[in-house]
Amino acid sequence: MSKLDLMPNLNNADDFYAELLALHEGRSKDESDAINARLILILANHIGDRAVLSEALKTAKPG
Repeated sequence: MSKLDLMPNLNNADDFYAELLALHEGRSKDESDAINARLILILANHIGDRAVLSEALKTAKPG
């Protein structure tokens, strides 16, 4: 079982952020929400470790 890695680990993070913003450009809130939901499920599938995903959900929870 892996542990959630919260240390910066993304090459060219600014480029990725720009690409993510471009994906949402011109979209409605509903369309952007649907894109985000699909992206979350795609990345969760890629991670594939249920314990890591649970830890990520707990970490993302407000408060």
